[in-house]
Amino acid sequence: MEQKNKKIIAIVGMPGSGKSTVVKHLVSHYQLPFVHFGNITIEEVRRRGLPECQENEKCVRQELRKQYGMAAYAKLSLPAIQKYLSTTDVMLIDGLYSWSEYVLLREANIAQIALITVISKRQNRYHRLAIRDYRPLSTEEAERRDFAEIQDLEKGGPIALCDYYITNDGTMAEFEKAIEDLSQELGLKAVS
Repeated sequence: MEQKNKKIIAIVGMPGSGKSTVVKHLVSHYQLPFVHFGNITIEEVRRRGLPECQENEKCVRQELRKQYGMAAYAKLSLPAIQKYLSTTDVMLIDGLYSWSEYVLLREANIAQIALITVISKRQNRYHRLAIRDYRPLSTEEAERRDFAEIQDLEKGGPIALCDYYITNDGTMAEFEKAIEDLSQELGLKAVS
């Protein structure tokens, strides 16, 4: 039975939109626990003794989805999610990609799910991806990743079905204000 007083806030969006910034803000200001689906990939790459690079991570992601289906990351993260929800009323998910992951979590009926989509113009996202410290991407690589995430990962569904959205095309101060406004709308309580 769904816990009506429990809430999962899932941050979704295309690469470079600002999802990680939203998660960092919510964790630092509201001390919300979070599960990052992408950690499963990194842990598996390390477990296999492979170098951490985009190609190895892609292979691992494909293998996990082949083994567990398109909802692989939600299936593998469900125990951690349930553990957090046993001790807190609100938690975050960073990296919910596929429609199947969303459906699995919804059908698990463990909490209300609020989808927050972070949107940004493609040129702004590609610029951010090009200048980031960790795994920078060229414009061509960023576009290939966009297409792969939409075509192969069912990413469009959770983005389109959002309950809330934040636009990230202005200054960092404007983005942080939008995150804070949404936090208030969600009824989050800052921890001092």
